[in-house]
Amino acid sequence: MARKITRYPVEGPNALWQIYRTVSPFKGVKNFIFIQIARYCPILPMKNWIYRHMLGMKVGKHTAFGLMVMVDVFFPEKITIGENSVIGYNTTILAHEYLIKEYRLGEVRIGENVLIGANTTILPGVTIGDGAVVAAGSVVHKDVAPGVFVCGNPLRELKRTSTESESI
Repeated sequence: MARKITRYPVEGPNALWQIYRTVSPFKGVKNFIFIQIARYCPILPMKNWIYRHMLGMKVGKHTAFGLMVMVDVFFPEKITIGENSVIGYNTTILAHEYLIKEYRLGEVRIGENVLIGANTTILPGVTIGDGAVVAAGSVVHKDVAPGVFVCGNPLRELKRTSTESESI
């Protein structure tokens, strides 16, 4: 299934060069500072508080972010993560893409009891269903069904799992 993104064409220099026509520089700097604090913070409740209250993300109860997770600097409010999920070390979650002639925005929805392995990249406009497992180092460029184990780049399904038997 194609990612659910909205495309915004630009004229002139590449879209990233024009970033501050779409996002306030103050918002970018503020978000960057709080994201850096959260990336290094070992206290999970404090980390989630920063994500919820300073960045506007929707983060479920008992969700755990590993060290060095990088959430979208410009549009963190477009990220939703359900309860009891684990986001592995150094994962990147993007809700935007700035290209040459356009930029794209898309909500990222990660379900409940989802395990995201270390060093994964999640692109804008994808949904990862409840109980899914994404192997370390994967690039999530399309939706992941609930209870599925996926891996790689390009992303491929390895097996369907039973969410009741998962011990996260």
